[in-house]
Amino acid sequence: MIRTQDKFATINKLTHKYSIKLLCELADVSRSGYYKWLNKSKKQIDMDICNKILEIYNASKLVYGYRRVKVALRRKYNMIVNHKKVRRLMRLLGIQSIIRKKKFKYSTPKNLIQDKSEDNILNRDFSTTGMYQKWVTDITYLYYGKSHNRAYLSAIMDLHNNEIISYKLSISLGIEFVRDTLIEAFSGKKANDLRKLIIHSDQGVHYRSLIYKNLIKENKITQSMSRKGNCYDNACIENFFGHIKSELIYQNHFNTREELFKAVSEYIYWYNNERFQTVLKNRTPIEARSAA
Repeated sequence: MIRTQDKFATINKLTHKYSIKLLCELADVSRSGYYKWLNKSKKQIDMDICNKILEIYNASKLVYGYRRVKVALRRKYNMIVNHKKVRRLMRLLGIQSIIRKKKFKYSTPKNLIQDKSEDNILNRDFSTTGMYQKWVTDITYLYYGKSHNRAYLSAIMDLHNNEIISYKLSISLGIEFVRDTLIEAFSGKKANDLRKLIIHSDQGVHYRSLIYKNLIKENKITQSMSRKGNCYDNACIENFFGHIKSELIYQNHFNTREELFKAVSEYIYWYNNERFQTVLKNRTPIEARSAA
């Protein structure tokens, strides 16, 4: 007996010669079932391409843009993928070349007083010997709704166990949700716990604001910033954003802000508690924290 999946595959090969309606009738399968199978197959193919794009992009040290990724797909995997599709998938993954990188524009909050940028104290040394030594933070954008409305995720990661220790979601880029991310990270921790802490970010307006800097100074924390235009200096949090986009955002469509926020919260809980990592000796961030 021929499997339904095999019938669908045969139909797909013959659509250039015969109508889908006729082929489905001859194979005794429904058109709705065929289209469902077709969409699932296309989605799986796109996910395979996405995984290969991420591998190529990371191997290039974040240098390759969509044109070079397109060439690398052909050279390494013998895959012919249209450059427009590569660009679309890279956008969905939230990645682009750090060379002449065009980052999304900040709408600077009104009356936000900014201070100078800080030195790159972290200097890509992501190693630690315990918790609360090195935190990295950044903002990324997400989409929801038919009009691709933009929302924002602010997150802080502890480099000792790659745990997302604090995050906030917002539909605006006001300083409040970035400030509140930091306040939540400080919550429940004693001053002695944070005495050796370095918190690293890019040179975004939020992190240079007096509101943010004063909060850091009040808690006697050392602030570090990436070199301008060099997101590889903050690779760990960028890597997390790549995961959440490839594993959650790209695979789903969120009709409302509430759906998006709920899904992101559930993903971060899963990431911390269930998603084991090779660099953590196949433990989850929470398991690694318990062993610290």
